[in-house]
Amino acid sequence: MAGKDESQLTICDDGQADPRLLDALASLNQIGAAVNRISPRDIGSVEATLRLIVESAIEVVPGTSAVIYTYDRDARAFDLDSRLSAGEPGDYVPSDEPRAGGLGMRAIGQRRRVLSYEEEDVDIHPDKVQAGAKAMACYPLIVADHPVGILYVYLHQDRCFGQLELLMLDNFVNQAAMAIYQARRLASVQRDLARREDELSRLRHAGLLISSRLRLEETLEAILQMALEVTDAQYGIFRLVDGSGESLVARAVTGGAVAGKDVAHPMVEILPIDSSSIMGWVAEHREPLCIHDLNAAPWVRIYQPLYADLRMQSELAVPLVGASGRLEGVLNLESPAVGAFNEQDSLLLQSLATQAVVAIQEARLLDALLEVAQLLLAQPCEQVLGRLVDLACELLNGAASAIWTLEGDELVLQVASTGYQRGERLPLGSSLAGQAIIERRPVRADDMRTDPRFNRPDLAREQDWSRALIVPLLTNGERLPVGVFSVYSVGSEPGRFAESEWDEKVLTCLAHYAALAVQNETRQKELRAVQKQHAVAETFAVVGDIAANVLHHLNNKVGTIPVRIQGIQDKSRGALLADPYLAKNLEEIEHSACAALESVRENLAHLRPIHPAPVDVAAFALAAVDAATLPEGVHVEIKGLADLPPVIAGKQSLTLVFGNLLENAAEAMGGEGTVVIEGAAGDEWVEIAVGDDGPGIPPELQDAIFEFDFSGHRSSRPSIGFGLWWVKTLMARLGGSVAVESDGVHGTTFRLRLPRVQEGA
Repeated sequence: MAGKDESQLTICDDGQADPRLLDALASLNQIGAAVNRISPRDIGSVEATLRLIVESAIEVVPGTSAVIYTYDRDARAFDLDSRLSAGEPGDYVPSDEPRAGGLGMRAIGQRRRVLSYEEEDVDIHPDKVQAGAKAMACYPLIVADHPVGILYVYLHQDRCFGQLELLMLDNFVNQAAMAIYQARRLASVQRDLARREDELSRLRHAGLLISSRLRLEETLEAILQMALEVTDAQYGIFRLVDGSGESLVARAVTGGAVAGKDVAHPMVEILPIDSSSIMGWVAEHREPLCIHDLNAAPWVRIYQPLYADLRMQSELAVPLVGASGRLEGVLNLESPAVGAFNEQDSLLLQSLATQAVVAIQEARLLDALLEVAQLLLAQPCEQVLGRLVDLACELLNGAASAIWTLEGDELVLQVASTGYQRGERLPLGSSLAGQAIIERRPVRADDMRTDPRFNRPDLAREQDWSRALIVPLLTNGERLPVGVFSVYSVGSEPGRFAESEWDEKVLTCLAHYAALAVQNETRQKELRAVQKQHAVAETFAVVGDIAANVLHHLNNKVGTIPVRIQGIQDKSRGALLADPYLAKNLEEIEHSACAALESVRENLAHLRPIHPAPVDVAAFALAAVDAATLPEGVHVEIKGLADLPPVIAGKQSLTLVFGNLLENAAEAMGGEGTVVIEGAAGDEWVEIAVGDDGPGIPPELQDAIFEFDFSGHRSSRPSIGFGLWWVKTLMARLGGSVAVESDGVHGTTFRLRLPRVQEGA
């Protein structure tokens, strides 16, 4: 090949640059500006930039043509559709596709410029030779050592490329590489943005589905369908944790025919939460799993196809974990293609799993509230509270739960799922549960085993309780506390209740229902007490009228006996003096008749209407002790009654109540022992306890002793003899109540409650 041609770019003798050099520099500026204009909204401008590059190349090197291709690194091939050229004849039909062993591939492989006249084993493409090419320069377009394209410059003169020409081409090449790279990068960003926008749109749609659909299965199926569309998966399945917490149960399956096979009947057997299956592994480890090849170890050993005789090649599974740490289930997608899922798919599926968790939790809460609402209408308070503590454990993944009600300055346990015994008491002012009452807000504890506010650290250690969430039971209208609702958890995860607002909202919602149950029970008791009091008053009014009529007739009949005896004594004095036996019998008859009338008057007087008035408890307790016929071995101690405020009661009725209880205690103790009468005052009530140290009353008899026909021992004192039935009836007529406490071994205590006189009343 001949030496350098005079037509090459040179510096003139007067020091001025060749005009073609100036044109080349101007082209470089244009190319740089064009590259900078490439944007996500105008990615098509890269074609114009590349065209400008090939046109500038033939201007820098006269007598040349230029061709540019982009290169696909993954396919290891040139994109033939990307071909742009300049300097070719108008009638030229391209047939110069890059050859696998041609100069272009060599330049790509070596990451450097290749000149045809420097290569001995590779010739110029025959098509280009036929078109008049004498020499060629092949430039790989490289960015960060990655090829993005190739630039061919064909010289149609019998000479070599000049150094300045090659230098200028080097600059064009760099610009071309950056143009392609920038366009590809922006196109990738644009695709990612479009995909993210689509994903966000689908997530928003999932949120709307959750808020508009009540059935959980419908929501899960809709989420599965979205997951299939976004990831191009073949089918998907939701498996949720069953009631035992040890297995996964299928709740929703979505998919179609695969490879022409009917897959309408999937195998949805229960899977244990362990490493014997892929979904079980995800549930056990609570980690997402993206498997590119199900035939690879270790997954090939535990893969279980959803459809018989149909194996998938890749799988994507994510756990469903709520804010409280509760595992709800697993969301799983599968595809017949190897490597079908990537990190973006995994992130999207995790977002959809979060939506599914919300749907599951809201559906469970709604079902729970519907169930409790029905229980409130049909079941007693104890059963409603018992179901609420079970629901709290289920919804919040708690190990135990308890409900306490407020009684004075103490909290009394009404129901607990485990650990506590019903009736246990906590001080209001120095307990963790009491703090929720005092502050009227939820309180938390990170470790009850060491928290000084928790009164039973021994129980916490025994049950391995760590964290606690406690909310007050507040009445809807007055926002007055009536108790607390607590839930306890086990485990080492720190601050789960503290971080989850959902747990607080759920427990607060359940607490509202518990407060309604307690409030409803209180109102029902008050209503029953008022109804009973009215019924007793009406009954006694009728019985009082009957008793007055009976007493009137007895007076008319029995009252004549003493009168007639006195007449006999006056008219037959001599005979009576002569017959002492007859005189004594007449006296006995007169005495018995008078005693019978007095006994009837005394007992029937209790059937008359009671006129409640302020009464001093201590005075009538002392009067009852003085009037009672107690054995010498029975001692009565009175404590704190003198400090009690007055109560509303009937004077004779209250004396009868104390007298009956004293005689009952004396009989129970067998004539020897101590009876203690003591009292305490509350805001609305006064409570008087009458306790003995006798053998106690078995629990199975504690309700029966107040019955009308209970066959217990009766006092020898002349009376109608209804015993404790009288006590219960009289307390009801007074607007109070009586209750018995005994373990059946260590004595008995009767607790009387009477309304206290309010100031200003």
